[in-house]
Amino acid sequence: MTEEQRNIAQNIGKIRERIGAAAKSAGRSAENIQLIAVTKTASATDSRVVALAGLKDLGESRPQMLFEKASLLADASIRWHLIGHLQRNKVAKTIEKTHLIHSVDSIRLLEAINLEGRKAKKTVDILLEINISQEPEKHGFAPSDVPETLETISHLSHLRVRGLMAMASRDGGRAAARKDFAAVRVLRDKHSHNLPENVSLDELSIGMSADLEEAILEGATMVRVGRAIFQTTA
Repeated sequence: MTEEQRNIAQNIGKIRERIGAAAKSAGRSAENIQLIAVTKTASATDSRVVALAGLKDLGESRPQMLFEKASLLADASIRWHLIGHLQRNKVAKTIEKTHLIHSVDSIRLLEAINLEGRKAKKTVDILLEINISQEPEKHGFAPSDVPETLETISHLSHLRVRGLMAMASRDGGRAAARKDFAAVRVLRDKHSHNLPENVSLDELSIGMSADLEEAILEGATMVRVGRAIFQTTA
């Protein structure tokens, strides 16, 4: 094992320890919290190291990079997650390569995914991205858009909503992050009744390297971690 491989493996171990400690503080089981390694700044070689360390769920922000790495690492049994903005002209290839699309952020994108799912004769698993901080530069549905969006989804038979995804506001630190994550949880709970057959809101994809503890305390079932995995010192 090279020094770089050893470093990545140690970092993953430390992150899992953080997840375990946060889950214990929240009275939860760490087994119910999925770690997703965000590889957007990592090479295909380093991404393979993550998979060899036993972490098979990898997330990419850019569809083209996901396609390239999925091709190079086709033998590594990786479950790819798209966590960044998806353009409609890349939907067909994305649904072919991904385990879960976290970042579905518009009605038009929902309709495009459903269309390509129908063509491919498959049901596509997605999360709805919520712009919980309502920052204008961010993608995502406004919290007030959720009821109308769920009604639209009820007519889209080739996709399946598994939950919500969100990012904390850029400013305000960990306290602000926890407030944002709590707002996502409240939004989920508010709309968890009388859902369409193709919608469940079991998953909350919230929390990253700097604020995963706050996310877990507020109910995260998925945390997306990149920097803390690939940094040279942990």
